[in-house]
Amino acid sequence: MSFGCVYFQVVLTLVQNFRFMANDGASKFVAMVPTHMSDDVMNGKLENFGLIRILSYTLSGSEKSRGIIVIKAEIVSSSIGYEIGADDKKESKAGHPEAGSKPPITLQPKPEKNGSSYVMSAARVVQEQFGNAAPTARMGISRRVYPLVTLNPYQGNWTIKVRVTDKGPLRTFRNARGEGNLFNVELTDEDGTQIQATMFKDAAEKFYPKLELGKVYYISKGSLRVANKQYSTVKNDYEMTLNVNSEVEEALDEKKKIPEFCYNVVKIDGLGPHVNGRELIDVIGVVQSVSGILSIRRKLSNEEVPKREIVIADESKKTVTVTLWGDLATNQGEKLSSVVDESPVVLIKKVRVSDFQGVSLSSNPASIMQINPDIPEAHKLRAWFSEEGKDAHMVSAGASLPGGGVRTGSRSIFADRKFLSDVILPTVGDGKPEYFNVKGYVSYIKPDQAMYYLACQSCNKKVTEDSVSSKFWCEACQKTYEECSRRYIMTVKFSDFRGEAWISAFNEQAEALLGMSADKLSELRSQDVESKVYSRELEKVTWVPYVLRISVLQTEYMNEKRQRITIRSLSSVNWEHESKYLLEQIASMKKEA
Repeated sequence: MSFGCVYFQVVLTLVQNFRFMANDGASKFVAMVPTHMSDDVMNGKLENFGLIRILSYTLSGSEKSRGIIVIKAEIVSSSIGYEIGADDKKESKAGHPEAGSKPPITLQPKPEKNGSSYVMSAARVVQEQFGNAAPTARMGISRRVYPLVTLNPYQGNWTIKVRVTDKGPLRTFRNARGEGNLFNVELTDEDGTQIQATMFKDAAEKFYPKLELGKVYYISKGSLRVANKQYSTVKNDYEMTLNVNSEVEEALDEKKKIPEFCYNVVKIDGLGPHVNGRELIDVIGVVQSVSGILSIRRKLSNEEVPKREIVIADESKKTVTVTLWGDLATNQGEKLSSVVDESPVVLIKKVRVSDFQGVSLSSNPASIMQINPDIPEAHKLRAWFSEEGKDAHMVSAGASLPGGGVRTGSRSIFADRKFLSDVILPTVGDGKPEYFNVKGYVSYIKPDQAMYYLACQSCNKKVTEDSVSSKFWCEACQKTYEECSRRYIMTVKFSDFRGEAWISAFNEQAEALLGMSADKLSELRSQDVESKVYSRELEKVTWVPYVLRISVLQTEYMNEKRQRITIRSLSSVNWEHESKYLLEQIASMKKEA
């Protein structure tokens, strides 16, 4: 049993699962109303002798009593009061149709008030309802439109109805097979499912001017393949390629059904599982600060790229730094800088999450930023900030990531557990950072080290103090400030029963370790000549057990390789969980023995 875009008349049997008899005028079969249409039956939108269009279905039953379970359908017409094909059978028995020909689809005559009657086909009903529609709208009626979620590389002909929700620039590529142009678009259907489509060479030249951002199209004769997650910007297992023979037609009357802007926001306190992951995420927040614009020179191309950093916060009372690159830093960043005092809300799509400063975000060429977007999440965030958030104490998201800033989901602190003797080997972290969990003790903190630096209160970058005016100059913001804050940048000696290592701790991690801000510690340090309070505060931290999430990276300084170990997060030891972990380790050792 197979059919494409065919209209069926419904004869409902009002049982618990809303079974009905589907009739296309030529044959009948038992079918079941999809769950999402149950309300349409109850409120009378779908009734006896109504017309529906079945979009997707599955077969059920045996060969002798085959039926279908409707997965997706849409209502074409309410009850028309006739049964399709009732007169066809009578005429067929009387021998009126020509031999071998199919009888036309007709409806059972309905007596009018004056006693007359008429015959109407299902096609006529559709024509009367959609006859004035645009050609592309009629094309959607005459062929089966597939939801994006049902497509796969092994499927034959298909047609999709999608909105272009993102469009990349026309770029030039060069490889062993030659050179040419290419561009990508992000397509979204009415269910909110997205897929990335790519066009190369002649197809790129043909469709780049035709596919416009925000418009809805019918697309067919494309091909699918498994998505390369490294380059894909949407959550879909497949990606689409359109060639020069693909068909793209604008759907003029189908714009309201498909969302204009799709997003899947990740809360700032939920960024931990996405750190160093390949997928891109969307984030929304209230802007706390905007830095000045800087130019960074790329090592590979020696090209200067504009850069700007913003800090955003949300209802979780966590903040995160977002680095904007290229046009976002210059154009959108400049707009943001002009309204930063109003604490605008920004929605940024397709940013990458890294472990810099525990956790941070970075834009890329595919990123999109909207300032004060008209969406429910933005209105809710604005209301929260006005009522509570503007006076709330904010904490960096990197300060309390469970298990550290790594792509682990709800990673256990026992995953990647190592001894320090395994970590300090010269081959560990060579070429790229490696991440581990270690359990041990802070055995020593040098009291005379540079524990902190003077930081800009807007961008957290280093500031210099003017000895004459006692004001502070921020090179990043290109501004002079009356005040500054102190931020930790310290090293501690960490030990376990197998070894020891010097480990760097930045502001959030050092605050969690010492239990106070760098400004407070600076006050104690200035009084320590007589009271020794500063020294005692440092001693309090030593020989307290912690579980650290650390990164290890081999660096080079003055032609000498050095290992840099950095605390990404820390937590107190839960002895109950630790005991269970040790018992599991003992059991596994017994099995190996």
